[in-house]
Amino acid sequence: MKDKSSTKAWTVLLAATGLTFLTGILYIWSILNKALITDYHWSSKQASLPYTVAIIFFVIFMIIFGRLQDTKGPRFTATFSASFMGIGLILSGFTTSPMVMLITFGVITGAGIGVGCISSMPPAVKWFPPEKKGLITGIVVAGAGMASVFFAPVTNYLLKTFGVSKAFIFNGIGVLVIGLIFALLLQNPPEGYIPSRESKAKSSIQPPLQSFAKDLNVKEMLKTSSFYKLWLMLVFASSAGLMLIGHAANIAKVQVNWEGGYLLVVLLAIFNALGRLLGGTISDKIGRINLMRIIFSLQALNMLLFSHYQSVTLLALGVAIAGMNYGATFSVYPATAVDFYGIKNFGANYGVLFTAWGVGGIIGPMMAAAVFDATKTYNMSYVIACLLLLVSIITTFTFRTSSSKTDKRLP
Repeated sequence: MKDKSSTKAWTVLLAATGLTFLTGILYIWSILNKALITDYHWSSKQASLPYTVAIIFFVIFMIIFGRLQDTKGPRFTATFSASFMGIGLILSGFTTSPMVMLITFGVITGAGIGVGCISSMPPAVKWFPPEKKGLITGIVVAGAGMASVFFAPVTNYLLKTFGVSKAFIFNGIGVLVIGLIFALLLQNPPEGYIPSRESKAKSSIQPPLQSFAKDLNVKEMLKTSSFYKLWLMLVFASSAGLMLIGHAANIAKVQVNWEGGYLLVVLLAIFNALGRLLGGTISDKIGRINLMRIIFSLQALNMLLFSHYQSVTLLALGVAIAGMNYGATFSVYPATAVDFYGIKNFGANYGVLFTAWGVGGIIGPMMAAAVFDATKTYNMSYVIACLLLLVSIITTFTFRTSSSKTDKRLP
């Protein structure tokens, strides 16, 4: 019976990671953006808007379906996710209109991606014991981190071989079929299920991680000061990473006069995935807030030095550090949400908390764009990102360190 439960747990984990991997289809837009301008003669603004709309609906539907995932189960929401991601991409292949693609990719595909992100994490966490929360969340979110390493070359091949329309359609068919298979494998554990614990006691290492916190719903979570502090820190931390993701190629061109900036995007994706995997595991051992403090400090120092990276090697090092810290943030935050607010309403709670990423996605890239337009360099944007991260570092010291299960979510 134990072996059967263990097999089911790992099946769900692999399916959750696979679905998260598919949501990384969002990261191919930088490649499609260029093709739409070249082949369809769209303006840069027209080619950017579907991606912006996709991020907005990503966050909106993550909030809406977070609650449905808690009540209807992950299979229901994951099926919706796979269907909308696939259909949105397929429909995008049948239009050359910027306005229509705002609907097909921006609204439909964006909604599917958001629902996929909130459908994968909760069931995976529920199948494993509390002391493995960080490890499990790290594995699941690592899927999205590695997605662009796969989707970028595949999409580039499809564009060169078949054109823009077929690239959308073939990606859509693949995401739809594979996503529906992953959806069928996702399920919550049966009522009363208790995952097997580690044989060695770890209370001396990190007592608060040994059990789930008291379950809070969204309304109760919003009454805690911890939510607003975690939300603010995520906004500032994600803005630095998203700034580099959005401008890596141009930074390479402007800062070191290198046209191979697309390789930095791949490098960032690899270290993003590595950070997601390592971050969750390390946070299980040293604590969530402790790891956040380390992440924010390393990222702040990296941003402070970024303008001095005047060679391809140094720039690649800076991008790798930024990618790893950005990825680690994504693995530690879901585990922190469970630590503070419990597992029962995790989908709804994390959906609301994750709105911070959407705000960071506006602040980081747009701030960098405004600075570049005004100064023709990114130097000041690095300084601003560093200052925002310093605020996050200071905020980590406002959390109480306590082994009390009732105090740990009330800093």
